[in-house]
Amino acid sequence: MERRDFIKKATCGLMVAGIGKGSSEASPSPVSSNKAKFTLKYAPTLSMFKVHAGKDPIDNLKFIADQGFRAAYDLGLINRSPAEQERIANEASRLDLELGQFSLKTAGAVHFVLDNPSCREILKKKMEAGLEVQKRTGIRKGLVVLGNLDPKLSREYQTANVIENLRRCCEIVEKAGLELVLEPLNTLINHPGVFLTRTSQAKMICVAVNHPCCKMVDDFYHQQVTEGNLISHLEMCRDYIGSIHIGDNPGRNEPTTGEINYKYIFQYLYNKGYTDILSCEHGQSKPGKEGELAVIRAYREVDPIV
Repeated sequence: MERRDFIKKATCGLMVAGIGKGSSEASPSPVSSNKAKFTLKYAPTLSMFKVHAGKDPIDNLKFIADQGFRAAYDLGLINRSPAEQERIANEASRLDLELGQFSLKTAGAVHFVLDNPSCREILKKKMEAGLEVQKRTGIRKGLVVLGNLDPKLSREYQTANVIENLRRCCEIVEKAGLELVLEPLNTLINHPGVFLTRTSQAKMICVAVNHPCCKMVDDFYHQQVTEGNLISHLEMCRDYIGSIHIGDNPGRNEPTTGEINYKYIFQYLYNKGYTDILSCEHGQSKPGKEGELAVIRAYREVDPIV
């Protein structure tokens, strides 16, 4: 299909779905199928279109595929029952949707920054639980949040503990090839007190761990808040980036609602040959069905021109 025809069909599909001018939240038009696939693998969550698709993850997967997305993800997948995990994986495979990372975040006061036997045991159990999810679903990436700083311990000692704990975790997951992706978070708006905040810090830890299962997340929302200069940091860390997250700033909503030039970034990623998943880790700038349709429209607008 010619690119101009692709865009025309995609635009028509969205207009039928109620995205064109004059659509009404009070009486939204029915959503029609839009099989034109996106160029990049944007991955909505299984709750991003719950007003249209309801709460069932299978219905959400069907809606996501029907709107032309090529991937989906659920950070909380590890908390679902084994049967539901398999159900989600089987349906995603049937729909030709690639499933992205699930979260290996540890709850409570457990942190990677500590040299503590009880913490290491909990981390070990969390890694083993992640391997079980991988067996059922085939997903090969687990999101890792390193926790908060310890105010009683120097940052250098905490960094050393993080490196040693990550090496142990990598040894647990390496046989199955589960990749651990470390996420830097911003402290100015969302996560005051966290240990990992910058792309340069995440790269340094990955280099020190020196294991193929240890990679990093580049979350464009968090890094726009923390450091900006997104393309430059992306280039500097390219060999260690295992996952990319999407969210505009301010507001952490869909692309086109803030200051980040996602059209340029996505074209850049396409030109560089990026083929991995882009996790849509953001909210919606408008409520209800119109807000969900606005998300789809935004991704159509910024999708690279082939």
